[in-house]
Amino acid sequence: MNGAVVRPVRPDDLDALVEMAGAIRGGMTSLPPDRDVLAQKIDESLRAFDARIRKPGGEFYLFVLEEGADGAIAGTAGIVARVGGFDPFYSYEIRHETFSHEPLNLNREVEVLHLKTNHKGPSEVCSLYLRPASRRSGRGRLLSLSRFLFMAMFPQRFDREVLSEMRGFIDESGRSPFWESVGRHFFQNDFATADFLSGLGNKSFIEDLMPEYPIYVTLLPEEVQKVIGRVHPATEPALRLLHEEGFTFANEVDIFDAGPLLRAETRKVRTIASSRVARLESIGEIGERPVDSLIAWGGLDFRCCLGAAEAAGEGRLSIRMEDADKGSLKPGDEVRVSPLRG
Repeated sequence: MNGAVVRPVRPDDLDALVEMAGAIRGGMTSLPPDRDVLAQKIDESLRAFDARIRKPGGEFYLFVLEEGADGAIAGTAGIVARVGGFDPFYSYEIRHETFSHEPLNLNREVEVLHLKTNHKGPSEVCSLYLRPASRRSGRGRLLSLSRFLFMAMFPQRFDREVLSEMRGFIDESGRSPFWESVGRHFFQNDFATADFLSGLGNKSFIEDLMPEYPIYVTLLPEEVQKVIGRVHPATEPALRLLHEEGFTFANEVDIFDAGPLLRAETRKVRTIASSRVARLESIGEIGERPVDSLIAWGGLDFRCCLGAAEAAGEGRLSIRMEDADKGSLKPGDEVRVSPLRG
């Protein structure tokens, strides 16, 4: 197989995940470099694909992108069916409060961070990572948007809203200005340690140690004020992509690094709203034809790749794919297709 395909994670992907998680600079909360935790996440994902699930709970779906003749794992992407539940979802909500004194005609509006605890939140897209060497030919777009086609196939498994928690700004030395100015005073650990503990699922320390009173942004150093709601430089392409999909800033930020939270109405996400189901008329090689579509099939044995699609009669499609060897996909099968771009 010379192209790339997104599929659910399997137990034999563990070694690749461990190696990949260890190579992510700055770490990723949902993919900590811990073999036992990653093995547990694979198990969670396997359970999430149970055919009996009919409504969103705390299921964690993990997908991998494999490419090349040897099917090497080049990236990951995940979905949490519903955040909160047994492990609350924490964020800082940004509110604007006005202070005024009419006799002196003084008015001042300030931003205030209020700790928000969500026990029954929306779905979340998460765990997006692609090896630097594979960031080409639309691979990142495929990996990110494939999740929305899976959600389109199984809408009953997900909430009516979906969020994405973006990585916050961290400097070249791995230092988070927001954490140094806020979190460190309460947790007495560096950012990486706190983020790692959270990734392990050990969140009880958050409720015990987080400040319960609002934080006035204007009292923070100017350097810190500037990074609230700002993403990590490596996350900027993912931010642009989600904006294109219809996500908007939710006026909430991460409690550790102040990265922005984006939200969208699930059914209105561009890839979902633009997708259609059809019967496959024929499969061919792309050749010189430009790639213009995401093509998904397989149901819970999900597969998604890049290709081109053209109508072949009512309710039928002919597709061209990066390579024709896509497992059991054959004429007559049902596929879901969405434009690669808006």
